Amino acid sequence: MTATAPRFGPSPVRLLLAATVLLGTLIGALLAGANPASAHAALTGSNPKDGAVVATAPGNVTLTFSEQVAMGDDSIRVLEPSGKRADKAKVRDLGTGGKVMYGVDLLPGLPNGTYTVAWKAVSADSHPVSGAFTFSIGAPSKTTAAVPDQKAGGGVVGVLYDIARYASYAGFVLLTGGAAFVILCWRRGASVRPLQRLVVQGWVTLTAATLALLLLRNPYTGSGKLADTFDLGGLRDVLQTKTGAALSSRLMLLGAAALFIAVLFGAYAKREDETEKKDLTFGLAIGGTVVAAGIAGTWALSEHASTGIQPGLAMPVDVLHLLAVATWLGGLAALLTALYLAPSIERAAVLSFSKVAFGSVMVLAATGIYQSWRQVGSWSALTGTTYGQLLLAKVALVVVMVAVAWISRRWTAQLSETRTAEVRTDEAEREPVTVPENADAEEAEDSQVSELSQVSQVTEVSQVTEVSADPERAAQLARQKAAVATAEKKRNRDADPERSGLRRSVLAEAGIAVILLGVTTVLTSTEPGRTEEEAAKAGSTQAAATVPQGPTEIKMPFDTGGRSGKGTVRLTFDPATSGANEMHVWVDRPDGKPLDVPEVKVAFTLKAKQIGPLPITPDRITAGHWSAAAVQIPMPGDWQVQVTVRSSDIDQTTIDKNIKIG
Repeated sequence: MTATAPRFGPSPVRLLLAATVLLGTLIGALLAGANPASAHAALTGSNPKDGAVVATAPGNVTLTFSEQVAMGDDSIRVLEPSGKRADKAKVRDLGTGGKVMYGVDLLPGLPNGTYTVAWKAVSADSHPVSGAFTFSIGAPSKTTAAVPDQKAGGGVVGVLYDIARYASYAGFVLLTGGAAFVILCWRRGASVRPLQRLVVQGWVTLTAATLALLLLRNPYTGSGKLADTFDLGGLRDVLQTKTGAALSSRLMLLGAAALFIAVLFGAYAKREDETEKKDLTFGLAIGGTVVAAGIAGTWALSEHASTGIQPGLAMPVDVLHLLAVATWLGGLAALLTALYLAPSIERAAVLSFSKVAFGSVMVLAATGIYQSWRQVGSWSALTGTTYGQLLLAKVALVVVMVAVAWISRRWTAQLSETRTAEVRTDEAEREPVTVPENADAEEAEDSQVSELSQVSQVTEVSQVTEVSADPERAAQLARQKAAVATAEKKRNRDADPERSGLRRSVLAEAGIAVILLGVTTVLTSTEPGRTEEEAAKAGSTQAAATVPQGPTEIKMPFDTGGRSGKGTVRLTFDPATSGANEMHVWVDRPDGKPLDVPEVKVAFTLKAKQIGPLPITPDRITAGHWSAAAVQIPMPGDWQVQVTVRSSDIDQTTIDKNIKIG
């Protein structure tokens, strides 16, 4: 029979391609109107800021993040220029009103110089984040402080963790998609050994990868040392986190999945009564969907979908997305297995999978658009961030897979059921096939099978008397006949040109699917475009700051003209930015001792904008010390500070000095 290339006539897949283009257009509209959000946590601010030079040592260092993070006592380290710890190693949660802020108190009496702040945390979507920056007290200096040279989640542990992540997705795809293919498309496949092995291998892979992720989680988010993999204390801490709970829940659900597999390939495969089998099919479909959705939910509850905007909607959408991916790609792997390893497969089964795949891709496209809107949010993030570029690569791979599926669909239309039936019923009576000189390696193998068949027939005729007298020889001959029959069946199966064309196109789809799964895995561990842009903006804002930030101190000598009317006013302003600030005023004698004067007043004036004076009356704290909280500065600029000191009923003076407020 001559193989004829498929003709590309009208097909439902064309509608799918058109729908893909339409949905791509909708992505643009959604991205254009998206509001800011984030997934990976990003450092959006700090006090002191990166590169700031402060006059006096601050009491603490604070970090502000774009979303909730998990931090331990060693998550923020402040290092002196010599590399010695300058903090009290006790991280405090300072967040209020939805603001995510953590801080660490500094040791007293810190010397001048440049200090390094190294931090690490675990964001709400389970991914570790880290960074470092510097600030200076008094004036910048050389520093020898050592900070980690690798980001959180890097190194050997990071590589192993990423491999386990890929394996877990691959296992879920094979387990879910393979089982769905059997129940929805090819019920006879429940008794086909290659398909049974495929689904069981998916379960084993997912279980082993989940255990590996659970053990590697502690060093992955902490020390980065492989030796800490079997630290029981660290494992206990991991189980108390959201990710640890999700992984342990996945292991329990895999126990239910094992029972599902046992029924599917046991009682279900052996059931012959069609009515009973139909009822069992319904029960397995419902139970399998619940278990698969539960396993998919362990990703949704602990990763990107669980944080950012609309998590209540994003998590079920993410579950649908994962189920659609698994049904499509896992079903494709099951179809490829059946085409290469199963004795035969009906055209109806292939057509059924084509419909299932069509529905899966439609769900995948719809849920993917929503996820893209949440995680990217703008055209600049789509093309200018790693996440956006990977997303474009994923979309391109899906389009290529759909195009190849179109070709597969045309081959399926020509796949002959009658030929398959003839092969099954008449395979033992077929004549050996003559192999032409220009045959390929596969045809040469078929020629050897034919020769083996002829030899077997001659042997059977010549030794029929010996067989009847020697049971051992009879068993040997029976095994030989079975081997010849199997080889003959494979030869006849592979001789079908439509089947061969379908095998090649499905193999191409599977190859693209492997790459697509890899890109998807990398996407789940990549900082989303929204957050990457937020972090870049925050970093550029800090880098652009040219004025000293953090606590600012000024000193001004004064003389009221009266008795004990000479001294120095020392004023500190924290954090010296627009908005609320805390002000302290000390009045000292010439010898440095506190001078208790009757009254101190302060006023702020921004002459460039004709704002002020803004009068401030600080409260007396103790002799020579006044304070005012929540001093509001409306905008940054070069402000003039006027301090009025009254040393007696008739003796007072006003002194002034300019300060930079950022």
